[in-house]
Parts: sequence; structure tokens; C-alpha cells
Amino acid sequence: MFTYNNLKKILFCFQPETAHNLSEFALKTLPKITFLNNYMVKKNFINDTKLEQNILGIKFINPVGLAAGFDKNATMVNSMMALGFASTEIGTMTPKPQDGNAKPRMFRYPEHKSIQNAMGFNNAGSFKVAKNLKKVYPNSIVVAANIGKNKHTPEEFALNDYKVLIERFKDISDYIVINISSPNTPNLRDLQNETFINELFTMAKELTSKPIFLKIAPDMSVKNAINLCTCAVKAGAAGIIASNTTIDYSLVPDCQDFGGLSGACLSDKSFTLFEEIAKVLYGKTILISVGGISNGDDAYRRIKAGASLIQSYSGMIFEGPSMVRKINLRILELLKADGYKHISEAIGANLK
Repeated sequence: MFTYNNLKKILFCFQPETAHNLSEFALKTLPKITFLNNYMVKKNFINDTKLEQNILGIKFINPVGLAAGFDKNATMVNSMMALGFASTEIGTMTPKPQDGNAKPRMFRYPEHKSIQNAMGFNNAGSFKVAKNLKKVYPNSIVVAANIGKNKHTPEEFALNDYKVLIERFKDISDYIVINISSPNTPNLRDLQNETFINELFTMAKELTSKPIFLKIAPDMSVKNAINLCTCAVKAGAAGIIASNTTIDYSLVPDCQDFGGLSGACLSDKSFTLFEEIAKVLYGKTILISVGGISNGDDAYRRIKAGASLIQSYSGMIFEGPSMVRKINLRILELLKADGYKHISEAIGANLK
């Protein structure tokens, strides 16, 4: 009998990056197999008015999106509904193509349901990705562009990299995400300072009216995170995404000493930071929670803590293509149990 657990046993026989490439091939092919794609959409995609939201003029059919890092080159957008996602973040893209860091650079820890990656923004470059994206945008789901500077771009010229990327993707995405929080590009996290954030969002506002979000790392202090996010919002950010992968290697025994950890090991750390940020910024900006989310109960606690939307990636590796369906169905159950008629009533409920 075919089950994801059986497929997972096969995939986990391969190196993680090889397994990812096999999954990408399958998902690139899926839309061409119409009957199978339609079956998976019908099975996994939850379309319930109780979950539908209009955020910043963008319609989200349900609150669960795919986090950046999975579809780096915009090759799998048309398969996302089959996996249940109502939104997807493409990237991270850099202006020029880059190969990323040396292999091996991805590691899985099944006993902890966690992943460690040191990919280093490997992508086909903004020109090629934009070409791919134009073929599928606009789409039935929300498509966002996650952007970052090239590895060899000096810090003093980083602003120009983001300018190039915003101009390239502003008309072929629903919103843009600024990534200065990946641990896998040397000195990138140094850009998580108020001076650069002010310059970046001041520039961005002049380039586009599309919403632009800031994605932050989970490893800064609560005080610094709140100050940085507050600065970003004042400078024009449409929202905050918390959080990226972590370099807190104490979360997984005997893991590598490089790259970022994601998955179940990150859940509590990510939630704790998100909760503190939400206490200050809920109601003042849009908040998206990501990091270790793989079930509806965790998703719902993020929502009640102030998240309008949630994202997942690593969880899908361990839970399979039914994960998003289960998350959305569980959210609906919990909304009913709490007496809410719409997800908007639950968002930030713990802060009201």
C-alpha cells in the first residue's frame, strides 16, 4: 500500500539534497499529470471561507504558506495547491546566479524531525528565476519573492543588490521578503541593524507600492529583535516574518557546527521570539510566524499569539503532503471549539 511513510523510507536512503532534487522533479512534473494533480488538490487544498483573509489587498484562501528555501527557482509554483499551500515564497534569489556553499550542505535528523542546511543562497540568479516566475504569475495562490544579496557583494554595496531585486520582482510577485537573516551567507546578519533597515525600506518605498516584509533571525536578543522590527515598520515594512533558521546548535545533539537548524527543534525558540515581538507590534503591522510548525495545534497557538499567517517547510519533509490539509482542518476544529466564526477572531486573541 502506498503511503508517505513508505515513500519517506526510500527518500531518506538518499542524501538530503538528492532527495530534494528528486522531489523537485516530481513536483515539476505533477501539473502535467492532470488527473493526479486534480486529485491531490481536491484532497489537500482546504478552501473554507472561515480561513479566507484579505491582507494588504492580497487574498489568502487559507493561512498556511510554504516558507522560502524549498522552491528556489520558481519551478514548482503550480504544484503548491496539490500540497495544500495557499501561498509560497520563491527563493532566496540573488541578483547573479550562485552555486552556494560546498557540499555536503544539508543534513537531516529524523529522530528530532529537524533539518540543518548550509546551502548559501544557491539559485539560478534573478534573471532566470524572473523568467520562470513570469510563466506562472499571477497564480491561483499567493506568490512572494524572497530576496538576498550575493555572497561576494561587499556590505557597503548590499543596498544595490536589493534595489536590483526589488525592481526585477515587484511586478511578478504579490509581496517581497527581505532576507538578511540567513546564517549561510558570510556577514549577511550584520545587515540586521537599524541604519541599513532605514536605508533599505526608504529605498524600497520609492521603487514599489507592493508590500515588503522583513524576515528576521531567531538568535538575536528579544530587545534587539523588537527594536529592529519596530524600526523596519516605521521605515515602511508591511510586516515581519519571524523567524529564519537558528545557529543555536544546542537544540540538536551532535549536529554540525555550521548552517542553520529548522524543523521541530526550532519550534519553541521561534515561538518565544515571535510572541515577544507580537506583544509590541500586533495591530501595528502584519505578522507571519514560521519555524518548526508541522501541526494545527502549533499553528493555532501562533495565530492566537498574533500571526495572521503561518509558514512551514521542514515539517513537510517528515509529515508529507497531507501536512497542510491536517493543519487547516485542525485550525477549523479549534476555531469552532473556541466559538469563533472566522480566523480573524482568533488572530491575536491572547493579546486582546
